[in-house]
Amino acid sequence: NFSQVTEFILLGLSNTRELQVLFFTIFFLAYAMVLLGNLLIIVTVRTDPKLSSPMYFLLCNLSFIDICCTSVTVPRMLVDLLSQRKAIAFENCIAQLFFLHFAGASEMFLLTVMAYDRYSAICKPLHYTAIMNHRVCWVLVCACWAGGFLHSIIQTLLTIQLPFCGPNTINSYFCDVPPVIRLACTDIYVTEWLMVSNSGLICLFCFLLLVTSYMFILVTIRTRFTEGHWKALSTCASHGMVVTLFFVPCIFIYLRPFSTFPFDKHICVIYTVFSPVMNPLIYTLRNKEVKASMWKL
Repeated sequence: NFSQVTEFILLGLSNTRELQVLFFTIFFLAYAMVLLGNLLIIVTVRTDPKLSSPMYFLLCNLSFIDICCTSVTVPRMLVDLLSQRKAIAFENCIAQLFFLHFAGASEMFLLTVMAYDRYSAICKPLHYTAIMNHRVCWVLVCACWAGGFLHSIIQTLLTIQLPFCGPNTINSYFCDVPPVIRLACTDIYVTEWLMVSNSGLICLFCFLLLVTSYMFILVTIRTRFTEGHWKALSTCASHGMVVTLFFVPCIFIYLRPFSTFPFDKHICVIYTVFSPVMNPLIYTLRNKEVKASMWKL
């Protein structure tokens, strides 16, 4: 009720027409890879009874979240790259912000659960079937979605209570908390730190949990040089690549007061576009069981 702004203008990644066409081609191909690759993983895991272990169940959910997370930002960006005026309605901007943080936080929690799954399988193999049974997997996945919703609704409520009455230009290709709240016509110092303590600490906490689990796995593998453990190490290495690609940019963007840098929007491309592209590539090219099931399918 305090806002007079009805729409925001997105500046996008570039104002040069040639670069916009180049970016459209790159991101269109990347989005197509995200959809096709992750859908192929979902169909493969759901149709092959051999891929019924908790690891593949979690991988299937990760693929679904990747599709959701990318679909929040990339289709809109592709349209804007071919448009002269890149405007987004206030309500649509808030909706994009909500669903981006909903899917993004859920993915953070799910990656942490996947690391716990690998830790249980490698460090406690005799108890693994009891620790990660089918019911536990469903509970953990539902908890990831619930945690993502709680995080996102807090971010959204903190944003919509701000008055927007003047500037409406966002130096990015999508609506996110840092650039949006800086357009508010009020002091946002308290709001900034509340959001940093929410988004930033969640990123850092999940990342530290992941690093800790990998440390335990490496200590365990160092004393057991069997073929199965080397296979597990390879799986964890690919998982670590995804984690680094996803968490490091998020920590840089959200774990600081929301002073903006010109290159922030380019860093956001890493976790909104390229990280979801890497997931199907890493989890299929480095996994013989998944590749065999895909060829069979």
